[in-house]
Amino acid sequence: MKARLLTLVAAMVLCAAANAQQEAQQEAQQEPQRKKVGVVLSGGGAKGMAHIGVLKVLEKAGIPVDIITGTSMGSIIGGLYAIGYNANALDSVAKSQDWAYTISDKENLNNQSLRDRLKQYTYIFTTGLTIGKRDANRGGLIKGKNLAELFQQICTGYTDSLDFSKDLPIPFACVATDIIDNSEVDFHSGRLPQAMRSSMSIPGAFAPVRIGDKVLVDGGLKNNYPADLAREMGADIIIGVTVQGAPKVAEDMGGTMSIISQIVDVNCKNKVEENLAITDLHIQVNTKGYSSASFSTAAIDTLVRRGEEEAMRHWDDIIALKKRIGISDDFRPTILQPLRPQAMTEKQHVTGYSFENMTPQAEQFIRQKFSLHKRDSIDAELAQQITTSMRIDLFYQTAECQFVHDGDGVRIIISAGNRKSVQLHAGMRYDTEEHASLQASAEIPFKTATPMNADVTVRLGKRIMARGAWTIHPRSFTRPSIDFTFRRSDLDLYINGDRDYSLLYNQYQANLIPITHEIRHFNLQVGLRWDYIHYVDRLVSDKLNNIITLKNGHYFSYRAKVDYNSEDNWIFPTRGARFKAGYNYLTDNFARLEGHSGMNDVSASWRMSFTFGKRFTLQPMLYGRLIFGDDIPPFFGNTVGGEWFSHYIEQQMPFAGIGNMEYVGKQFVAAQLQGQQRIGRNHYILLRLAVGQQANKLGELFDHRTLVGGQLSYYYNTIFGPLGGSIGYSNRTKKAYFFLSLGYEF
Repeated sequence: MKARLLTLVAAMVLCAAANAQQEAQQEAQQEPQRKKVGVVLSGGGAKGMAHIGVLKVLEKAGIPVDIITGTSMGSIIGGLYAIGYNANALDSVAKSQDWAYTISDKENLNNQSLRDRLKQYTYIFTTGLTIGKRDANRGGLIKGKNLAELFQQICTGYTDSLDFSKDLPIPFACVATDIIDNSEVDFHSGRLPQAMRSSMSIPGAFAPVRIGDKVLVDGGLKNNYPADLAREMGADIIIGVTVQGAPKVAEDMGGTMSIISQIVDVNCKNKVEENLAITDLHIQVNTKGYSSASFSTAAIDTLVRRGEEEAMRHWDDIIALKKRIGISDDFRPTILQPLRPQAMTEKQHVTGYSFENMTPQAEQFIRQKFSLHKRDSIDAELAQQITTSMRIDLFYQTAECQFVHDGDGVRIIISAGNRKSVQLHAGMRYDTEEHASLQASAEIPFKTATPMNADVTVRLGKRIMARGAWTIHPRSFTRPSIDFTFRRSDLDLYINGDRDYSLLYNQYQANLIPITHEIRHFNLQVGLRWDYIHYVDRLVSDKLNNIITLKNGHYFSYRAKVDYNSEDNWIFPTRGARFKAGYNYLTDNFARLEGHSGMNDVSASWRMSFTFGKRFTLQPMLYGRLIFGDDIPPFFGNTVGGEWFSHYIEQQMPFAGIGNMEYVGKQFVAAQLQGQQRIGRNHYILLRLAVGQQANKLGELFDHRTLVGGQLSYYYNTIFGPLGGSIGYSNRTKKAYFFLSLGYEF
């Protein structure tokens, strides 16, 4: 009985297997009857975001995509679609990027120390120089390191050398131009991130990609609409999308990007007509009003929507194609990986690490700093931290972290370009108080076993400053330093709105900071400072001449401070917090001050940002400075007023409604509430209200009249820094003030 039962079961299994095999054979026989569909996406910079909207409609209509080709932005959209990003995922990725950062060479603020972050909000021009060697990334205003890093992240799992027709879920090809012989270079294999980066290298704007003896730039110069590639790869039906607008006239030639865009557009007509002739369905998206550089969130939203709307106008044509393709009206293709963006946070098992173009000392530095010998997994965030450290700590111009599949995991190849010799920064600003001022700095790296760098900074204006610093970059997250600064300042100080001081003085200052602990948003410093104050010229009012004595002097102080900043923007934050606190013990002989105990100085400020909706941010702030001691040098007394902390002198604290620096008592605390309203993309309205208490003794702090002030400001956030002005009033000065400013604060 059991034997019969087993025989029956075996027969049923064999029958089922035979039926399954027969069905598979039938499907295989039917498959050739369905024609292959190729989708072709043109170049166009930011305008190519419209491709995403068209892909949404093709998915909605149930059109299969068997082959995809593209040029420039079309190569990026097409390449990502080929590895599994569906249209909705592409939409999310495009809108989640900070394109102002991505298409620049700035460093990722989240991976930088606060000192390095500050430089990005001080200088409007930064460039790295390599002296004595040819820079492989030369040839463009933008080296494209952030784009290359983004492509590495979003192509996780497809970053090693591949056959794009066999190894990708959807066969793919893209086009670049070799400017050595003006030839078309078609990528059917290689590293996908590198192929996409090559295809979109707009001449003059982005540095070309060098592969062997080829120097590759934007593929649009030779084949901006590569329908012929799709046909060669076996496409029977071609659906093409183009985003080029009407020909430009002289009035359209404004900025640099419009001129570069016109040069590219004029040279992108090669093969277009013949490729359109072999296209079965051509969708031309109206991108009027937008350029190749329109990467704002609002622009991307509109361009994606226009692509979707234009495709919907061809709905009947798209549905009609189904019959030609050989599929039913209810056919729906499989969407490969609709949640593909999660790959950016996935941890992958590491089988080993390899280092290319790096010195043994640099390799050892990275291995120890990130404890690679203890790590058996890696994600995109850690890879970005490694490449950022290579550029900041080891001074490499470019750095790359490749994931190469190796058995049951990935092998990490960490490679570097040339090292920087000098990093140059330049900034400028104008305001109604100081008028014009310029500041420039040079970072000079030293390629020693333990990386070190010198930093020289010069400021010209009403306040002159020259500073030299030496910083060590050990393998731990610390950067001990020593610096010397000379300042020559011409300052006016006020009491109750009346000018009582006019000071011209020189300040010589040296800092020895042996303890510096830095991790992302946090910085701790402990050190020793020497100051020498020399008054060159002074004008003091009669009412203060008898109670305030200004004299030259040497001072030594022991200092400790902490700085935490998680704000998403240094100037107009919408989320995050900033906390600063410091303690200083000031002496004139390392122990005492004027024969008494030294001056104790405690200061702190704390600000939070709370956003309501998408445009309004509320920012409460508490701050103050308490000084304890018998003989306080006037130079180190408390001052309030102006827009920023430590703008004219280190102990300056802002106060809404007070435009000039006002002397206040030794004990000062304040609270400020700021409302920040964003209008459009770059316009900001700021309303500040502040209250404060001041006294010379802590116990009398609340016995004096409360300081009250208000301020209304407007700023337009330009590439040169904020441009705007403020009007304010306080019961301390009892007069209105106006302040106009252009540029980053320094």
